[in-house]
Amino acid sequence: MTRHYNKATLIGRLTRDPETRTTASGIAVSRFTVAVDRLKRNEDGEKTTDYIRVVAWRRLAEIVGQYMKKGMLVAVEGPLQIESYVWEGANRKSVEILAANIQMLERMDQATRQEAALVSD
Repeated sequence: MTRHYNKATLIGRLTRDPETRTTASGIAVSRFTVAVDRLKRNEDGEKTTDYIRVVAWRRLAEIVGQYMKKGMLVAVEGPLQIESYVWEGANRKSVEILAANIQMLERMDQATRQEAALVSD
């Protein structure tokens, strides 16, 4: 029997510092959002950006919390998870990537400069 694996890869910038905490059972978990620009511009010629939520667990979550900051360019790889839920009587879906691998694509000082440029725009 062949098993199929859902694997998504994206490159983008953190929209804010990751939120890292420890569960009641002592497991580290970190959540953050990555802004990913689309290749195609909209009908007005403006770039379109998707905001993808990411969750990392255990040692990877600890590394995320220690080294990753808002504005940093990262590559994230892992399965895409879609959860259904009901909120205020309406059916909703939540999409996130369960990080299996994260690569920081620039040094922290570059991310700090990028963040400063975003704020000044």
